[in-house]
Amino acid sequence: MIVPDANLLLYAYDSTATQHIRAAKWLERTLSGTELVGLPWQCIAAFLRISTNTTLPGQRYTPEEACKIIESWLGQPQVMPLSPDAHHWSHLQRSIIDGQARGPLVSDAQLAALTIEHGGVLHTTDRDFSRFPGLRWINPLT
Repeated sequence: MIVPDANLLLYAYDSTATQHIRAAKWLERTLSGTELVGLPWQCIAAFLRISTNTTLPGQRYTPEEACKIIESWLGQPQVMPLSPDAHHWSHLQRSIIDGQARGPLVSDAQLAALTIEHGGVLHTTDRDFSRFPGLRWINPLT
């Protein structure tokens, strides 16, 4: 299962981002492929929060436009929203402690735990994820 980080989703839709073209091609290939894609709710929310924030630089969307983008992702047959399971706390606690996650890195630990518990591979450009033992991750833009 491919688990995309919010950064790739944002780069794919922000034509001003230096990674835009590569991220857009990656997302198009991923969403048109056959491998299961798990979209974490926290990444969906991050896409909404950032892509609609007109105080930030870059290409921004109305709430309606951003929701339509997400609908297009979720409308793909191999895409499913990814939620924590009953054992999430044990995965999260292990990620926080083993990864020495503090402050903002706790959100990364949560995404790492979710990816591990679902047996996925996190696709991200964020090297901070290397701190989480047991997390399989790749940067698909390199």
